[in-house]
Amino acid sequence: MVDRLANSEANSKRIAVVEGCFGTAGQPLAIPGRVLIGEGVLTKLCRKKPKARQFFLFNDILVYGNIVIQKKKYNKQHIIPLESVTIDTVEDEGDLRNGWLIKTPTKSFAVYAATATEKSEWMNHINKCVADLLEKSGKSPSSEHAAVWVPDSEATVCMRCQKIKFTPVSRRHHCRKCGFVVCGPCSDKKFLLPSQSSKPVRVCEFCYEQLSGGQLGGGFSARSDSFGRSPSKFPANNVSDDDDDDDSSD
Repeated sequence: MVDRLANSEANSKRIAVVEGCFGTAGQPLAIPGRVLIGEGVLTKLCRKKPKARQFFLFNDILVYGNIVIQKKKYNKQHIIPLESVTIDTVEDEGDLRNGWLIKTPTKSFAVYAATATEKSEWMNHINKCVADLLEKSGKSPSSEHAAVWVPDSEATVCMRCQKIKFTPVSRRHHCRKCGFVVCGPCSDKKFLLPSQSSKPVRVCEFCYEQLSGGQLGGGFSARSDSFGRSPSKFPANNVSDDDDDDDSSD
């Protein structure tokens, strides 16, 4: 069915509409063989709070953006190659229901659908597209994924030292390796994670020690660490916090 739609006029028009909604700020989406599979509004669990985002599933990429005017205008376009995506279901908790994780080497996050049926349809279609791409390319599924960030609201104190309380002065930061919400003193180191950035990124003290010692290979997860550790002895430095303001662009 996808192959049949690839060069159809209806598919070309649908993709053109999506491009028009993003305007000149978005990247061109029409390429030979690309098919728009489906679209819809999902709730993305962002750093500060859950936010509605418009998602478009193509046979080779997943595109999403901020909703300016529903069905008319979107901005802050994000494009995720499906070949590097894996997804996992998320258990229902409180008001957050019908969710799953979208995991890639550069960024991972949770999204939630309005109904269980919608969740099932999204997950089935994504898995089918990924499987088809991998079959055509002969590649194996991606084994490395960026950590899903713990939302700010879930941590009132540093998740590493469990001593420093967060205030307007003692800011929250996120470790790029484990995704924990940590204080400045517990995250005053940076380490190069090539899959996420060409420059060294903020990591917590625990992950820095593991990465520096080459112990974070294989399937080791920094999240398995016990959090009853003594507070960091390293003084906070004056590294820029711009990279922590991820919620400004999601």
